[in-house]
Amino acid sequence: MPAKTSAPPGAQWFALHTLSGQEPKVKAYIEKFKAAEELDDHIVEVLLPTETVSEVKGGKKSSKVRKLYPGYVFIQMKLYDEEGHVMNKPWYFVKEAAGVIGFVGGDRPAALRQSEIDEIKFRIEAATGKEVPKVQYEVGEEVKITDGPFLNLNGRIDEIDPTRGKLKISVSIFGRFTPVELEYWQVQRTTD
Repeated sequence: MPAKTSAPPGAQWFALHTLSGQEPKVKAYIEKFKAAEELDDHIVEVLLPTETVSEVKGGKKSSKVRKLYPGYVFIQMKLYDEEGHVMNKPWYFVKEAAGVIGFVGGDRPAALRQSEIDEIKFRIEAATGKEVPKVQYEVGEEVKITDGPFLNLNGRIDEIDPTRGKLKISVSIFGRFTPVELEYWQVQRTTD
């Protein structure tokens, strides 16, 4: 994907509301057909923020991509002309794309503030190359170990290292608490 040097004057970020599960198709459609519709000057970038999450089911670790904003796609485009009127061609191209419900804001969508798009891009950057556990844990929480040499023992979370995806857990072995380091996916919440 070639890097954009700069957005055309008047290009702003907008949020599109999409049908559930159609976000990737909306993004692919807009990116594929914007050139054919001669809208390269109007549509700059389409964002579908995602993160990789991992979980263990039946003793097997699996990873999948999860949308950070389900039901939404973000698009940087020139939607309004110099007089502030909606330009029909880019408006209808995006609005009528398969899977698009419409622009957030209706017939006169307001652009996202720069701080909002910066936050979205920050979340994308933070999620890039990292696996996030499907379940988030807290210090002091009781968990059951589901994998490894301490299988089926319960323990208490003492430390969480989200950058490495590790938990330090105190496990009672022979009447003494022993710290063990496990990955997020090797434990599950105890259901009391």
